[in-house]
Amino acid sequence: MRSFVFLSSVLALVAPSKGSFIWFGVNEAGAEFGQDTYPGELGTHYIWPDLGTIATLKNEGMNIFRVAFSMERLVPDSLTGPVATEYFDDLVETVNGITALGAYAVIDPHNFGRYYGNVITSTDDFAAFWTIIATEFASNDLVIFDTNNEYHTMDQTLVLNLNQAAIDAIRASGATSQYIFAEGNSWSGAWTWVDVNDNMKALTDPSDKLIYEMHQYLDSDGSGTNPTCVSSTIGSERVTAATTWLRQNGKLGILGEFAGANNQVCKEAVAGLLEYLEENSDVWLGALWWAAGPWWGNYMFNLEPTQGIAYQEYMDILEPYFPGNEDPALLRRVQGP
Repeated sequence: MRSFVFLSSVLALVAPSKGSFIWFGVNEAGAEFGQDTYPGELGTHYIWPDLGTIATLKNEGMNIFRVAFSMERLVPDSLTGPVATEYFDDLVETVNGITALGAYAVIDPHNFGRYYGNVITSTDDFAAFWTIIATEFASNDLVIFDTNNEYHTMDQTLVLNLNQAAIDAIRASGATSQYIFAEGNSWSGAWTWVDVNDNMKALTDPSDKLIYEMHQYLDSDGSGTNPTCVSSTIGSERVTAATTWLRQNGKLGILGEFAGANNQVCKEAVAGLLEYLEENSDVWLGALWWAAGPWWGNYMFNLEPTQGIAYQEYMDILEPYFPGNEDPALLRRVQGP
């Protein structure tokens, strides 16, 4: 409960009516592309984010970037290693490039709780994977560890145990100052969180810097594959129960993925969603749009500067919620060494 009370007090110190989130940013996709081709070829099957366009978004006020990558490419033989040197070095260069800009980099194994398509069942192997990652970034306070992207159709106790194994391994590796984002089952959906992921409240973190990452799309099945949003109010409606869960359990959350297509209903729904999250920023610390990256082309949610349709149509809606030009090391300065 301590992190809930502490961060709420920080929010009270830095939060005007707009821009009161601690974090606001975008997912950077590309290194996880080509999942039917392993290991794949850089520039043909997958691509790393462009640090130049990330710098553009940082200069416009975003301060957090979630970097998706493939576990199979990073540790091609086994979750326990060894790493594929070139791919690992590219991940390190990307993450360090983001944090050198003064922004947070979220390390996102974009694997849905699976490895080569098979559900990860060994908590020991999962912990070994996270030991590799956490050891590399243990001294970088602007790195955030996201346990895994969108666990789904898995045993609920297994999801809890995998998350706990990741937390324990990260802390045991010496990465004790960084935040950890824990995702849940059912694609980590906010709208199903209370019914599916209630046991996630049992997670423990000795560093008390655990944040619950939920995702929410606004089409009829919540998949984010349809440009039609259910209604202009669906955004706030789909996160209301999760907000209550966070507050009742003394937890903190972040909306790790959300988006809307280029139409008026979706724009109103996204604006309403962000307004609601900000009104409840005692428990919601921010949000990340899905997605940016060099290869999105005409994708309906493309936020890549400057040609992405979402970049052109949504930035005016998103910008009022950016933390602004606050130093992203603010929490560390408040907390001290």
